[in-house]
Amino acid sequence: MSVKLYDRADADRMEWPDTEDARYTRSYWLPMLRFGSGNFIGNVSTRCLLAKVNEMLLPVTVNEAEYDNSYVCSPYTHYVTYTLQELALLRSPGLETVLRSVIRSMGYWLRQGRINQAVHINNWLLSTNLYPKWQEGAVSELTASLREAFPEHALVFRSVNPATDPDWYEALLREGYKMVGSRQVYLLNTVQPETLPSKARWLMKRDGKLLAQSGYEVVGPEGLTSDDVPRMLELYNALYLQKYSLCNPQFSERFFETALREGTLRLMVLRNEGRIDAVLGYYRRNGIMTTPIFGYDTSLPADTGLYRMLSVVLVREAERQGLLLNESSGAAGFKRCRGALPQIEYTAVYDKHLPAYRRRRWTVLAEITRRVGIPMMQKRKL
Repeated sequence: MSVKLYDRADADRMEWPDTEDARYTRSYWLPMLRFGSGNFIGNVSTRCLLAKVNEMLLPVTVNEAEYDNSYVCSPYTHYVTYTLQELALLRSPGLETVLRSVIRSMGYWLRQGRINQAVHINNWLLSTNLYPKWQEGAVSELTASLREAFPEHALVFRSVNPATDPDWYEALLREGYKMVGSRQVYLLNTVQPETLPSKARWLMKRDGKLLAQSGYEVVGPEGLTSDDVPRMLELYNALYLQKYSLCNPQFSERFFETALREGTLRLMVLRNEGRIDAVLGYYRRNGIMTTPIFGYDTSLPADTGLYRMLSVVLVREAERQGLLLNESSGAAGFKRCRGALPQIEYTAVYDKHLPAYRRRRWTVLAEITRRVGIPMMQKRKL
């Protein structure tokens, strides 16, 4: 088994395997290699590469600092900037004040340890990275090759999920990766919907009835054109950037246009009398689907139920294709009530080749998330 790294210059000359995963990777990642991430995601400045391990292709991003980047390639943004914004969810002003002071001090210490000097592997620059089918020896080969190519960078895998990708998780542990708690995501078993609690099935049935009576038409990518892109982007921004956080990926119209044209995300909308009021975009890999694009018109009354209706569309898509649905994080109460189960997701970090003062940062961060972060997420059902 050998690892080959491709950059922008030789991306067009490489031999692409004739597999579904390779075809998808070419459609999604080749534009990133050719034109750079900033043309597609405004708050992502990174060097894009492609790693080829036998027939397996994995996007790779390389960073030096870039502390204003989205969390998709900035550990600092994930563990400091975004965490500071999320403290309000604790609904405990006293605890929030204490933690804010601690996290700011920690942030300074992490920057001193060059926390963002990292190579991210299998990084699609989306909120949730789905993994291909695991190959024996792939983690060892990737680690050895990238450690040699980038001796001053930590090696990082985001979105490592023991429930959905146990082989990857175990292989990373065996290779000596540290598991740093990342977030709590929600998994919905749409493969066997009959196993869901009766209350969950009743709620989803009620949500489906709302959609049927709403007057909204569910429109797939076949019914969308580039003229719809500005509205879809507006709806994503309204939810993910304006309501939640500017740390989320700030996609451009070009990103949406490419996703619609190449089918790298299956974009679907709710449209009523010609007006689009909600959008979702999902992708699938290795029996799992997730939706990095989700948005709706937040100016409409809450009882319109756009979030509920979008969720119905998403669940039906997963059921239709027999896929496990990774609902990512957020809206925990809503997802739990409808049968989704919580699962801790990790950032796996390899730092054995780095100086002691840098290794110490990752060790402390892993320990803090293990002792404080994960228990808090689980207790408060975040």
